[in-house]
Amino acid sequence: MEPMAQRDQPPSSEPDMRGGSRTNAVVADKRLLRGARTRQAIARHGVDVASLEGLDGLSLGRLAADLGLSKSGIQALFGTRENLQLAVVASAHEQFLDAVVRPALREPHGVARLRALLERWIVYAETPLFAGGCFWSANLTEFDSRPGPVRDALLRQHREWRALLAGELRRSIDVGEIADADVDLVAFQIDAVLAAANVALRLGDAAVVDKVRRVIDGFLGPAS
Repeated sequence: MEPMAQRDQPPSSEPDMRGGSRTNAVVADKRLLRGARTRQAIARHGVDVASLEGLDGLSLGRLAADLGLSKSGIQALFGTRENLQLAVVASAHEQFLDAVVRPALREPHGVARLRALLERWIVYAETPLFAGGCFWSANLTEFDSRPGPVRDALLRQHREWRALLAGELRRSIDVGEIADADVDLVAFQIDAVLAAANVALRLGDAAVVDKVRRVIDGFLGPAS
């Protein structure tokens, strides 16, 4: 039996705050999710703008007008223009990985993976994935002499791409698929050819794709 002191107590007049706390947490989670989705959509649109006009073409007001959002809302999500630029650079990188790198990683190391990477790069530039073509071709020259976080991010991503090519070239040499070569130099040369191809594609020269494939065949020919 319950003690009399507890049984005779009147019901508490204080509300149970636990239900309210759970409701507030759910509301907060939904707001965070909505904010994250909005931030992602803004960054994705920013990639297209920056691929056409460069990262300097980005502004909070420009993106707000394009997307029908308030400038203050975008500022609340990113804070500064530099943070917006960094978010756009990160979004471009993630989309590039999804379109070019990750699918190619299903191929075995060596020439097969190199060909997959380069074929997917051609599709990335030819389709193009971004409105203005290759994001890094559009922005590296804009920031190459401007030290800071944006330049660092662009440079790091570009170096990762070249290092990926060089690594697969080295594996191809090690197993005898291609002749011995300076892999860093060959990766540099391939990257230069791709950059030139991006410019040609933007100028309407679709025939450049065949030239790129012929250059790649020359680099990836079997060891004699």
